[in-house]
Amino acid sequence: MKLISKVENRGRDLFHIKRKVGKIEIVLDAKKIGQDFLLTLTGGEEHVGAVAVGHFDEKSQRASSSVITMPGHREEHLALHGARQVSRATKKASVFVAGIHQDDISPEEIKDIVSAAGEMVESFIAFYENENELAGQDKGLK
Repeated sequence: MKLISKVENRGRDLFHIKRKVGKIEIVLDAKKIGQDFLLTLTGGEEHVGAVAVGHFDEKSQRASSSVITMPGHREEHLALHGARQVSRATKKASVFVAGIHQDDISPEEIKDIVSAAGEMVESFIAFYENENELAGQDKGLK
């Protein structure tokens, strides 16, 4: 599996990363909506395959997520897990849209895409945590 990453800061978007995985490029974009987050994970023939909402419960300190999947699509795990991870890390609500399509995909290629997608979400979380750490240091300087 050949992974090429590129992280960009693109205006209104908070985070943008691309990875070449097998025959397709997958892209994770994140932006803030107020204090919350909207993430899209797309690749190949982009579409909306599954949408999940993540929630962080302050009282229990637990994150949960719910998903809606379009008929015939299989991105529910990517969206459900992505939304829960982001809400757990940020302690904010998140919406995670996933839509990746590759014709004649093999089980090994699916495994590689799922693995890369997980790494990309972890990259976003690391980016978020670093931004928060820097913002906290800026407050200490004032």
